[in-house]
Amino acid sequence: MRGVQGVRKPAWLEALYTQKFFAACSIHETAKKNEMNICCLDCCTSICPHCVQHHRYHRLIQVRRYVYHNVVRLEDLERLMDCSNVQAYTINSAKVVFIKKRRQNRQFKGCGSYCTSCDRSLQEPFIHCSLGCKVDFVLKHYKDLTPFLRRCNSLQLGPDFFIPQDMGDDDTTNETPRSMIVDCDEPISSGSSGSENMSMMSTEFVRKKRTGLYDVCGRSSTRVSEEDMATSMSRRKGIPHRSPLC
Repeated sequence: MRGVQGVRKPAWLEALYTQKFFAACSIHETAKKNEMNICCLDCCTSICPHCVQHHRYHRLIQVRRYVYHNVVRLEDLERLMDCSNVQAYTINSAKVVFIKKRRQNRQFKGCGSYCTSCDRSLQEPFIHCSLGCKVDFVLKHYKDLTPFLRRCNSLQLGPDFFIPQDMGDDDTTNETPRSMIVDCDEPISSGSSGSENMSMMSTEFVRKKRTGLYDVCGRSSTRVSEEDMATSMSRRKGIPHRSPLC
C-alpha cells in the first residue's frame, strides 16, 4: 500500500489501519469471547482468540480499546518501529499508543507542545499523538520509512492474554470435569478402579452429609418438643398452698 507521494508502507502497518477490530469473528460466530482483538502481522488480518491456534507461529499483536479508539502496547510496537516522540498513555499499568489520528473540531491555541499532524495538545517533549501521525510526518519530511522500521522475527501475545480452549459445545471449558470434594487422604488410582473409587467416595460423602443433616433435624425437633413441653407445663396452675398460721 502506498502512502504519501507514492512511498510504500509495510503491509502490517496498513493492516493496523484498515482491519476491523472488536467485531464478531465470522468463523467463530457461536463461540464466546469471539471479538477480533488481535492482528496477525504475517497474514495482515484481524483474528479472535479462538483463531490464535492457527496463527501460533506468526507475529501477533493485541489491539485494545481506550476512549473509543484502538491502541496497542508501546512495548510491542517498539519492536516493530521507532516510536520516539509519540505520546503514550497508561492503561492497567501498561503504556499504550493510539494507532490512528484523533481529529478534533477546535485547533490548538496556546503555548506548549502539539501534534504535528492534527494540532492536538500534547505533553512535552512529544510531538505526535498517534502512530499514524508519526508515519505521516516521516513520509512527508523524509520520504522513507525504512530507517524507522525494526526487524522483528517473533512477536507473541503477553502471558496474561486469555486464549480459550475450544471443546465443542461444552460450556464448562474452564471447569474441571467431575469436580468434587473428597474427604480422603489416600491417592486415587487411575483407570476403571479409579472411577469406581471416585464414585464410591462421592456416594459415601453424600450419604454422610444426608445422615448428618437428618441427625441435626432430629436433635432440633427433639429440643423444640422438650422446650414446648416445659413451657406448657409451666403455664398450668398447681395446687394452692395456704400460708401457716402464726
